[in-house]
Amino acid sequence: MTRMTFTDRLLTAADSALRTLLATPQAARPNPGTKIQAETALTNEERRLSGALLRVDHVGEVCAQALYSAQALVTRNDDLRQRFDAAAREETDHLAWTHERLKELGAHRSWLNPAWYAGSFAIGVLAGKLAGDRVSLGFVVETEQQVEAHLAIHMNRLPAVDAASRAIVAEMKEDEARHAANARAAGGTDLPLPVRGLMRLAARVMTRTAHYI
Repeated sequence: MTRMTFTDRLLTAADSALRTLLATPQAARPNPGTKIQAETALTNEERRLSGALLRVDHVGEVCAQALYSAQALVTRNDDLRQRFDAAAREETDHLAWTHERLKELGAHRSWLNPAWYAGSFAIGVLAGKLAGDRVSLGFVVETEQQVEAHLAIHMNRLPAVDAASRAIVAEMKEDEARHAANARAAGGTDLPLPVRGLMRLAARVMTRTAHYI
């Protein structure tokens, strides 16, 4: 296998950003929501709530794409880069599923997606470049654990009759837990408590903003 140069990786990262922000994502796995045979009609209020929650979940996947792309860019470990690339491909499924469900609900993606992407990409670069692979993997562990907890909250908030959205979120939650476990097994280290606190604060700002914008 030909080893990619930094320029190759930089172009790959740029391509990933453009695809995430501008293109219609294509999933490799079937959308869990399409397995629902008969769905109860949602009221307007239920549709708005589901749309807002799925928009937040979609933003989370935009941020995941940025984080993995940045970490794949800066790591010098080829095996680790392949792990990041594989996780990003699986997150693309989530991106596609939430995008499709948003369209079905008549809701829009966050208008601030470019800002969310840029911020997460910067965090990924700083973590990988300044702190090394173990801390970079630690960011993956912490991020995925926070996302998993966040999805659990959404499962409780989604309308009971919105079976399609609930199926999507449930599948995503399982995947995020596995990503965190894989990053931990690959050597991810626990982040300092202040860093974890800042990440939670940033996530809170993002989720509350993306709920509406």
